[in-house]
Amino acid sequence: MSLSSFHKRLAKTVIISGVLLVPSVASADDLFDQGKLVATGGVSQIEGAGGSGLSTWALITGYGSDRGVGINAHHTTAVLSDFTLQATGFSVGLYDRVELSYTHHWFNTRDAGGRLGLGEGYVFDQDIIGAKVRLFGNAVYDQDKLLPQIAVGMTYKNNKEDALVRALGATDNDSFEYYLAATKILLDHSLIISATARLTEANQYGLLGFGSATSGHSLQGEFSLAYMITPNLVAGLDYRTKPDNLAFAREQNAAAAYLAYFFNKNISVTLAALDLGDIALQGRQRGAYLSLQAGF
Repeated sequence: MSLSSFHKRLAKTVIISGVLLVPSVASADDLFDQGKLVATGGVSQIEGAGGSGLSTWALITGYGSDRGVGINAHHTTAVLSDFTLQATGFSVGLYDRVELSYTHHWFNTRDAGGRLGLGEGYVFDQDIIGAKVRLFGNAVYDQDKLLPQIAVGMTYKNNKEDALVRALGATDNDSFEYYLAATKILLDHSLIISATARLTEANQYGLLGFGSATSGHSLQGEFSLAYMITPNLVAGLDYRTKPDNLAFAREQNAAAAYLAYFFNKNISVTLAALDLGDIALQGRQRGAYLSLQAGF
């Protein structure tokens, strides 16, 4: 038997085996078992990972238990003093262990584009691919332990405006980020506490490129405190530090105060007040964002 014939027969065997397995998997009601408590999958944060508005949590997105899968789609619109950011994407949580996500950013400069010499309404585009793995701990079930849930993650960002971000002083239009997240849920106190250490060189989350001639990756922090007013309504605060790499304009830390309402385990909406600090010499950028998430 030739090697080519062997590969073909092997491929057929795999395909047939997969087809035979589909009915048993499809008939199992627990594939999308939604076995986690409402709100414990978080919402889709600005880069698409499971968390809060600005902060990535150690929790795995969706409501799949350790024997189930969760899938979410999300759209966020943030309207600031001089800019508008829109983010659309999806994420998958696998067996409460692995999370995969994709998000696309559109950053509209509106009138500020004219003042910056880019043209009114100039739009920066960026793709973000993320992966997260829960290492140990369970934020929900380990109520009798001090140990939080711990996860590690990696994010790849690709800015489509290569020549422009380099002209602004960035050294790259794409980059990898790495983070370690710890999240603790205190059900007795209705609190969710999370902290994340992120190694990044992103300028304004990557919208203005990555690094500079004098600066590269640095360690930044993300902090989140949320209070579950009811099982379906969560109020929270986020604070996130950011690198200050570019010489032409300083970058400041970001903060948000939000309300997230979970209609059920399939649909949620988040409304927040947002402060991203100075952006591109246009002064302090404050505003609000609205984020919708749907999944199963």
